[in-house]
Amino acid sequence: MHTTAVIVQSNYLPWKGYFDLMRQADVFVLYDDVQYTRRDWRNRNVIKTPQGLHWLTVPVQSKGQYEQNIDKITVSSPDWIEKHWKTIAMSYGKSPGFPEYGTAIQTMLHACAGHRLLSEINRRLIQGVAELLGIRTPIVQSSSYGKVAGKTENLVHLCRAVGATRYLSGPAAKSYLDPTLFASAGIGLTYMDYSGYLPYEQPHGPFNHFVSVIDLLMSTGQKAAGYLIQQEPCRDVR
Repeated sequence: MHTTAVIVQSNYLPWKGYFDLMRQADVFVLYDDVQYTRRDWRNRNVIKTPQGLHWLTVPVQSKGQYEQNIDKITVSSPDWIEKHWKTIAMSYGKSPGFPEYGTAIQTMLHACAGHRLLSEINRRLIQGVAELLGIRTPIVQSSSYGKVAGKTENLVHLCRAVGATRYLSGPAAKSYLDPTLFASAGIGLTYMDYSGYLPYEQPHGPFNHFVSVIDLLMSTGQKAAGYLIQQEPCRDVR
């Protein structure tokens, strides 16, 4: 029987595919001892509003920090919390899932007020949303296991460290992963296929799969977890 690991960088209120990865894992590794990337998903995500797509962005300290690892990036001000909540409430206040999840999301956001590290904020929100979706996969930090040189080599190292016999990766990693290193370590390599998600009734214009999980929760309520299930969720590397 396989033990499946997923290793991904932390994102701010990520899209449903992120939680689908987590759902299929036995251990979920937040890969935060790697360099922070600007204008990426680390500190922002998109929701739908009556005015169109809108970025929710957590402000981070920029001076001297952009060369640091994700787990060292600090938030510059707590003012973002209330702004983000008000935008969410305005955009989804009439959606079916708002009575079910609105208070929980508001509470999770405001609980981040005492935290300065972006990675810690993301981890807490990811954990909270996972619980709402019924996902119980344990979350660990990559920094707990040290590093070795090489992109693929370090992922193999982390899989070994958490006792994984199978690595489930996002499809974008095909451009740089070396499958032979996983094979040599006796670790199966599988890629996600995000093409099988069903649409749902979504507010504010044409349907968009690639928005924050907040949209899924607010739009579908207790049915949200069902929309993480795909027809063909992943593909093995032969």
